[in-house]
Amino acid sequence: MCSSRAVRIIYITVSGLLLVLGLAGPVLAQAPHVLLLDVGGVINPVKERLIARTIEQAERDKAALVVIELDTPGGLVTSTRVIVEELLEADVPTVVYVSPRGAQAGSAGTFITVAANFAVMAPGTNIGAATPVSATGQDLNETLANKATNDAAALIRSIAQERGRNAEKLEETVREAASFTATEALELNVIDFIASDLDDLLAQLNGQTVATSAGASTLDTRDLQLRRVDKSLLEHFLEFISNPNVSFILLTVGGLGIVAEIFNPGLIFPGVIGVIALLLAFLALGNLPVNWAGVAFIGLAIVLAVLEAQVAGWGILGVGAIISFVVGGLILFSQFGGASPTLPPIGVNRWLLAGVTGSMALALLYLVRVVVQSRQGGTEDQRPSLIGQTAIVASKLAPRGVVRVGNETWTAISENGTVIAPGETVTVTGIDGLILTVSPQSDSESSTAQSV
Repeated sequence: MCSSRAVRIIYITVSGLLLVLGLAGPVLAQAPHVLLLDVGGVINPVKERLIARTIEQAERDKAALVVIELDTPGGLVTSTRVIVEELLEADVPTVVYVSPRGAQAGSAGTFITVAANFAVMAPGTNIGAATPVSATGQDLNETLANKATNDAAALIRSIAQERGRNAEKLEETVREAASFTATEALELNVIDFIASDLDDLLAQLNGQTVATSAGASTLDTRDLQLRRVDKSLLEHFLEFISNPNVSFILLTVGGLGIVAEIFNPGLIFPGVIGVIALLLAFLALGNLPVNWAGVAFIGLAIVLAVLEAQVAGWGILGVGAIISFVVGGLILFSQFGGASPTLPPIGVNRWLLAGVTGSMALALLYLVRVVVQSRQGGTEDQRPSLIGQTAIVASKLAPRGVVRVGNETWTAISENGTVIAPGETVTVTGIDGLILTVSPQSDSESSTAQSV
């Protein structure tokens, strides 16, 4: 009897534990709650995926509401359109809350704010200024401006009509770069109301009727749990490398590493670092309005710089490298053809560009100085200790490769174009600038014996 009772108790306990373990997650997820998402900075594919993921999570977990706290100067038109589509098609009620005080919903932010079910602003914020400009912030020529402006105006009109907002005033943000304070936006029916904080926001939403893709409903925002959606580690990383300055550095380091490995095969380390940096740079550039002519100029600059070090162009190649590098950095994010009606001016920081360019110029100047001194002084007088020294082939000479002379690594060319395998011992027979001429040690010894 006791045994039977004990079995029943164990059975009930285990069943209860399994029930809790199996259902606690779904029950917790479906409890009445609000998903909060903080979106700041330039609107790009990272923000696009983050907003889409949040809305999808809200629909899956039966959230009562999604609140996007927005502070942005603008962003990519492609990402803006996708976010607008997500907001218009969402099954869960959405709120875009321009906050904190002093925040803005500029350019792309205007489109995103008015596309939500509820457009709300904190005191001291502003919205608007969505006139199309180039990625550098310059005005467009008349043909491009008309095309981009008309397209953006049509988009914002359609959003206004869908959400019942003031289409005329919203169109002015596109055609006339109009910008409104929170109070002005409320009076003009651009937004729904002003909220001092999240508690005030939820209090004003309580009892409001909202129509979503899933149908109409009345909001009950009392005693809702606030759950904040954070960026994943990957999203934080993508956001970091998508900074124009970071992507510029990655592109420069990657290019230098790859070209250095090509001209000095066998070093390995520059090649590995270069490939990784270059792949990260291309990943970052995928989130930015890159001008591929700028990438080409930076690549050319790196090739010219390495050639200057390898073939000693007496400074001509170095000057070309500096000019190409500066031009590439300046136009890397400039869009001369198409334009975005939602993108703020972005580009490589001028101080960063000047610093990197100055460092490259100093390095090339030093190399040119070494080469000139070497040639003016005569090769044997300048480095007499190198001639006749023994070297070890570090990478295959076919006929160009790398050798080690003592603790130094040199670019070398085999005499008479002889192919010499790694690990072979060679003798330095000449030096031209920063490039050694070597021959197999057996050949050197035989020539010395013949001369004796």
